[in-house]
Amino acid sequence: MKLKIAAFLAAWLSIASTFLNAQSISGKVTDSSQKPLDGASVYLMQDSALVKTALADAVGAFSFAQLKPGEYYLNISMMGFASYKSGLLKPDTTLLALMQPTGKLLKEVVITSQKQFVEQKIDRTVVNVDALISNAGSTAMDVLEKSPGVLVDQSGAISLKGKSGVKIFIDDKPTYLSGADLENYLRSLSSATIDQIELMSNPPAKYDAAGNGGVINIRLKRNKAKGFNGGVNLSYSQGYYGRTNNGLNFTYRDNKVNLFGNFSYNTGNGFSDLDINRHFFTDAGVPDYDFLQNSFIRRISKSYNSKIGIDYYVSEKSTIGFVVNGLINPSDVNTINKSRFLNTGGNLDSTIVALNAQHRNFKNGSANVNYRHQYDKKGRELTLDFDYLRYQTNMGQSFDNTGYLPNGNISTHDLLTGNLPSNINIWSAKTDYTHPLNSGFKLETGLKSSYTKTDNIADYFVTQGGVTAPDYDKTNHFIYKEQISAGYLNVNKDWKRISLQLGVRFENTASDGHQLGNVQKPDSTFKRNYNGLFPTAYIQYKLDSTGSHSINFNYGRRIDRPYYEDLNPFLSPLDKFTYYTGNPFLKPSYTDDWELSHTWKNITTTLNYSQTKDDVNETIEIVNGIYYSRPGNLGKSINKGISIDASFDPAKWLNFHFSGRVVNIHTISQFYTGTLDTKGTYYFIRPVFQFKLPNDWTTQIDGGYQSKITNAQFVASARGKINMAVTKKFSPSLSMTLVGNDLLYTFNNGGDINNLANVKANYLNRGDSRTVVLSLNYRFGKTIAGLRKHNADGAESEKNRVKN
Repeated sequence: MKLKIAAFLAAWLSIASTFLNAQSISGKVTDSSQKPLDGASVYLMQDSALVKTALADAVGAFSFAQLKPGEYYLNISMMGFASYKSGLLKPDTTLLALMQPTGKLLKEVVITSQKQFVEQKIDRTVVNVDALISNAGSTAMDVLEKSPGVLVDQSGAISLKGKSGVKIFIDDKPTYLSGADLENYLRSLSSATIDQIELMSNPPAKYDAAGNGGVINIRLKRNKAKGFNGGVNLSYSQGYYGRTNNGLNFTYRDNKVNLFGNFSYNTGNGFSDLDINRHFFTDAGVPDYDFLQNSFIRRISKSYNSKIGIDYYVSEKSTIGFVVNGLINPSDVNTINKSRFLNTGGNLDSTIVALNAQHRNFKNGSANVNYRHQYDKKGRELTLDFDYLRYQTNMGQSFDNTGYLPNGNISTHDLLTGNLPSNINIWSAKTDYTHPLNSGFKLETGLKSSYTKTDNIADYFVTQGGVTAPDYDKTNHFIYKEQISAGYLNVNKDWKRISLQLGVRFENTASDGHQLGNVQKPDSTFKRNYNGLFPTAYIQYKLDSTGSHSINFNYGRRIDRPYYEDLNPFLSPLDKFTYYTGNPFLKPSYTDDWELSHTWKNITTTLNYSQTKDDVNETIEIVNGIYYSRPGNLGKSINKGISIDASFDPAKWLNFHFSGRVVNIHTISQFYTGTLDTKGTYYFIRPVFQFKLPNDWTTQIDGGYQSKITNAQFVASARGKINMAVTKKFSPSLSMTLVGNDLLYTFNNGGDINNLANVKANYLNRGDSRTVVLSLNYRFGKTIAGLRKHNADGAESEKNRVKN
């Protein structure tokens, strides 16, 4: 397989070399003082017909390759400058275009056309966040829940097109978070700071191969205009409890300096009313006893999230940048847990009331240094990125358990307390090189190395009968180290009707785990070293000259390495009868994914098939009445589906967007209770109606419905919701939005847990999902013609695997 891929790429490179001497017209666009005009629109014309278009880059350069003999001319436009028209040009001509400013300072740019909610590209689906007005005043997690193909389950896990193992990036940088930390981070990030969501089920080879479900890249707002610009969003949400979500973003661009930042402040205040019922049977299948548990969980949190960076343009070809991020997330979770044991006759046998408290302080800081050098006007470019990230968690827990007899007398009492500090340090360095060829081929290659060290301590103490002693069953110390080295090659080319992109990525992983144990448990260690080759391919064929009718095919191979904490063999209590434990024997899982899609205007239909080996999934085992949740490798999982995404404008005042999919999931594996073989098909629909009314009023009705989902050991019940929103634009800079979410209060999580030895279990979780949100959005600043841009790109996938 490796030799075939290498031979195929070599053949393409050989073909590319024959076009190096093709004829071209290139040049540079500057103002009267010879400053480059980054972003100027350049139109290549022949006999009054448009041949090609291009945008001038950061040094004002542009190029049109593979031109037939003949005479051409250029039309160039740029906001704030008079239009430029060249004389007749022949191929192999280089032009210097000097554009004259109109002398006007633009106080405000009013955009009259609205972006489509969803855009389809060869390797990704792009969601424009502001196009859906019910996103106002919400969080990044809420925005994801409304994105086509995305589902968020009751535990906050994110899936894309029915596949779990999705990695979340921010501005092409991994969040390095997962589990509760990722959920808290996304709920702390205001939607007002988000520009686009990029959904990539098969990401290009430039991205790390981690993530069997693909990559979701969240692009934050970053004004590209010179001057001082930004926006402020203030929102208040009222459900059963009240909470706020506020964001600020700004950009200052002038001469050689570009300063930018995003800040958000969030208060969380909600609840979960969770029922878990476990019905036990004898080996003969006769009902034995029932364990009925209710947990009322109150969550209160605050989040302070900031990002600030600066780009300094050393020269027209070189840029150096610095970016720092910070997140502080203190939270308290208080739970009243009531567990009732019923005997065979259905009568109360005993009751345990637990008062559980958790105080958690999560901090994250990161720093990035990046460098970009553009060698020539054709786009030959080198970038370097160095990242350091640190995550620190201090968590204190207490579980106060009291047992009662049926007559109300106290039978038992004990107190379990825990202190769980955790530190994760990540260092990463990467370089990317881009080389466009005159033939129209573009080559991209890069190297990356990352090193991660995690240090987790768990100290537990049990107090019983007035005596406190260490609990050595749960006390532990785990250290994990990992080195990942990678390299990739990517080549793409656009012809008149066909676009092709091929890539291959190689990754080596070396890991070392050390469980220090305690006075009752011995030390243990493990080491692993493995390699992986990950090809990607994208082919697009345009059925018409406008590109509005096309067929797309893509393929990719992905890997999911276990979360760092999932390798940790700690035994961590959620309550006296429910424990989470890690699994140091987890293996990485691999997925092959194929997709075939057809796009006609604003309608895209997609067929997808994927197969995962050793899929890492949550597994539930009940031993002696105790409920253990641990990650495990499932032998094989097959995912087949069909989806549709469509947008219509039946009238000037009405837009209708619809996304839906049907997915079949088949899982086969050896399990605690023997062979696990589950199969199920579910469907999901999400319609959006948007009405444009007079006097700058807009209303929206949207919702979603998900049928029952069977996935491995779990069957999730059907659920749905209806939302409404109305917005009023008072000026081009000021708008106000009122949103009602889950108006009928039907978005509850429930389901069954199967494949348990002599046990049937089900759950129902009701949260604070019915809310009213009032949001105020203000945009400020002035725009000056001319801009320069630089997008830093740092570490790739390690922080997606941080899970607490």
